[in-house]
Amino acid sequence: MKKTLLVAAGAALVLSLGLVSGGTAAPRATFLASLISDVGKFNDKSFNQNQLAGLNTAKAKLGVSTLPLQSNSSSDYLPNLTTAVRRGANIVMAAGFLLASDLGKVAAQFPNTDFTITDDSVHGPDFKGVSVKNIEGLTYASNEAGCLVGYLAAEMVKKQGGKQVIGAVGGINIPPVNNYIVGYNYCAKQFEPSIKVLVGYSNDFVAQDKCKTVAQNQISQGSQVEFQVAGGCGLGTLNAAAQAGIWGIGVDVDQYALAKNVLTSAIKRVDVGIYDAIQQARAGKFKGGTDLLFNLNNGGVGVGKISPKVPASFIAKMNALRLKIMTGKVTVPECGTKCPV
Repeated sequence: MKKTLLVAAGAALVLSLGLVSGGTAAPRATFLASLISDVGKFNDKSFNQNQLAGLNTAKAKLGVSTLPLQSNSSSDYLPNLTTAVRRGANIVMAAGFLLASDLGKVAAQFPNTDFTITDDSVHGPDFKGVSVKNIEGLTYASNEAGCLVGYLAAEMVKKQGGKQVIGAVGGINIPPVNNYIVGYNYCAKQFEPSIKVLVGYSNDFVAQDKCKTVAQNQISQGSQVEFQVAGGCGLGTLNAAAQAGIWGIGVDVDQYALAKNVLTSAIKRVDVGIYDAIQQARAGKFKGGTDLLFNLNNGGVGVGKISPKVPASFIAKMNALRLKIMTGKVTVPECGTKCPV
């Protein structure tokens, strides 16, 4: 990875302000941090909700003012980003990869405001030809977390016997989703090269029925473990797994308690990323044009609660793999702009 390692308002107002002139918001006595959700919304029990938790932690611990703005559709991205700046936000935080294009436009319009984006690198193709001097990427080695849960899934399927098949249900086919799946696939096959990994996409981060349908199709093909990588939509994957009596794997946050038969979860500490970036900006140490990388080595990704039905020896083997990744003895592939898995 070529990254730097470091530990609405109303529609009328938005339209009238737009992006028609430069300049910045008036200075504020209180530091204001704004978070703009993606279409998964703040109640997804996953990616967006955990970033909101990070924003709220910053409010409680750092004494900053906060402005969360929910995007109910992609058409909300641009007005929400603009509203945050116009209301005096010192730092404006885009909750995900899907906001990259609009973020680039707004950041260029307001060069004296700090911006961050979760799950995207300022050195990547989304910001090619765009000034990133006031944008910081909050990037995560989700391939490493996906690796660990994939290895554990393969261990459990081998123990159970039957068809050696596991599945993954992604939301939208984008690199942050695929990085999890690439790691899952790679490390499942590190344990058992002959295992079959089914991959499907709901093309949605909200509608649980869509993820449930994809999961049920994989289960009908013999999948014994279903990994959800689709935010709120993925709760349908976990429910499908529970109903079929097979294992489900959560994503982004610890989703052990959200359904029956959850094996574990692949965790991405997006809450920490939000908090750290706010703390950095508030201290005048914001580093535009760079990425903050969160990985296994600094606790930015990992594994959630593991079912007590998993033998301790399996967990020990997974943790041995974790150590090999952390010490560079195993390199887990990651996803680029094109990512066949």
